[in-house]
Amino acid sequence: MKILRLLNRYFYFFVLYFFLGLTSLADDQPADIWNTQELVSSPSENQSLELNKSDLPVKENEMSIYKMQSQRNSSSIELNMNPKTNELKIIGLYDPSDYDLDINMWSNSDGDQLKNIFSKLNKLKLSNDAKEILNISLLTNAHSPKKNITNKEFLKFKSNWLMRNSDLNLIENYLIENQIINSHPKLTKYLLDEHLSVGNINKACEVFEKNSEVINDDYINKYLIYCLIKNDRIEEAKLIYDLKKELGFNDKYFDNKINILFNYSSKTDDAISEESIIDFFLAHKTNPNFSFDPNEKTKKIIWKYLSSANLLTSFKEIEVTELEKISLIEKAVNNKNYPEKDLFDLYKRFQFNINQLLNAESFYKSLTNIEGRALVYQKILLESKIENKLKLLKILKESFKKENLENAFDIELKKFLREINPDNIPDNLSNFYYSNIVNENVDKRKIKFNNDVLHQSKLINYFNGNYSESKIEKDVNNYLKKIKKNKKYFFSMKDQIFIESLKSDGVKLDKKYNDLYKKSLSEMPTDIQVMINNDEKGAALLRIVEVIGQDELERIDDETISFIISALNQLNIDIIRNKILLKVLPLKV
Repeated sequence: MKILRLLNRYFYFFVLYFFLGLTSLADDQPADIWNTQELVSSPSENQSLELNKSDLPVKENEMSIYKMQSQRNSSSIELNMNPKTNELKIIGLYDPSDYDLDINMWSNSDGDQLKNIFSKLNKLKLSNDAKEILNISLLTNAHSPKKNITNKEFLKFKSNWLMRNSDLNLIENYLIENQIINSHPKLTKYLLDEHLSVGNINKACEVFEKNSEVINDDYINKYLIYCLIKNDRIEEAKLIYDLKKELGFNDKYFDNKINILFNYSSKTDDAISEESIIDFFLAHKTNPNFSFDPNEKTKKIIWKYLSSANLLTSFKEIEVTELEKISLIEKAVNNKNYPEKDLFDLYKRFQFNINQLLNAESFYKSLTNIEGRALVYQKILLESKIENKLKLLKILKESFKKENLENAFDIELKKFLREINPDNIPDNLSNFYYSNIVNENVDKRKIKFNNDVLHQSKLINYFNGNYSESKIEKDVNNYLKKIKKNKKYFFSMKDQIFIESLKSDGVKLDKKYNDLYKKSLSEMPTDIQVMINNDEKGAALLRIVEVIGQDELERIDDETISFIISALNQLNIDIIRNKILLKVLPLKV
């Protein structure tokens, strides 16, 4: 093809440049035609060459090509490797000093132990507090552990966590800041696919604008080519596409779709591939009469795209007798790919007689699962007694749960629960109530100082950085003096946590107050203490994340908080410790 002939012609200039060691060519010759890369591999291995965008015969006003690369084989440079020193590049987002960590926080860790902890974390639905600490531990710039674990394995744990956590902005920052799109293709594909699945192709295309790497992966190049076409950079898209074809890219389905976008073909292609979201997307974009009915085998990400692109059949067009279609909608709602409100509006259309509605708690069992849920839901709307309504809500929730559709009754359930005064909840239903309602104003609550209690007093402002060391020593000693006179004061475990944290920071307290309380802080788990003794900051943070698990910090018992703070005190990780203390110590309203 034309592009191959063009590249072959430039190859002779590269040979001349390489062997003669010229720094430039004559004015009438193309300058710096090829950029060579230093390789970590042995000299006998073939080197991959990067085509310099300035040397292609493009029009002066055309925008530059997105980093084309000619590759005759699969050999390529790992971008996380320094070619001169063979040292692994540190990959992360946060400066260690931002969180009182250091670049060697993983150096003393045993990979087998880390793998075990990661395995346990993968089974937990982590709380927001646990996620925050895990992000800090995994994304702080530091050397990877070396004992019983490879750098590739450790980076895979990072990528897997980022995909599981699904914070797309965090993933993009991680990939772009470190320029590791090529060395982390799975994570890059996940980012692009997730943007596309919610109909945000613009966000997917922005990834390429921020990237300076050559794109090697065929799948990622599909996105790149489409993005160039979308941005009216047709000639660049054609050039990259032709180059990929010359290098062996073979995908007839993609060829057919992209040729339509290039206007090479005016014939409509009705083929729809569900192999990937980008293939499915191209079918939609190249067919003005696109239509698709999902089924149980349709991938979740395709459902997601159909919903975001308004391609799902409207619930108003479904008859209540079409139980199979309603079942599909329930599954789509459970996967957050269909509006929950639409499902419950559909339930309202079912017809029941007075006897069925009056005796819904028993009658629903004789109906199909879908009809039973519709009956219970209608009775909930009619019920006025709080206890009866809660019982029905519990029945409906358990009905969804039995079919692994628990998430389908989430938003609507919380809406009902928010309308109920917590003071009116019967004891036998309090667990159901509190396990299903989320207080959305928790983080908006303000601290209310209570100077009658040490750990709720204004002294906790010390952990905000609002106290000098001399002032906190004076004020705390004065407070302890008052406590000693007040024989009725109960020195709680949270008070002990407060005092022990001050001591850890070097705050000096008068010895005469040592007998105010008997130190009763929780015993440290043996494995965490061993990590502390070995200065394994990274591993210790992972264990703390495991301990927190699915609980928010404010709901964890004082004994557990006690040894978490003790661990952070011993490791001198004061910034994370202070954030935790300011969540668990103050009184908030």
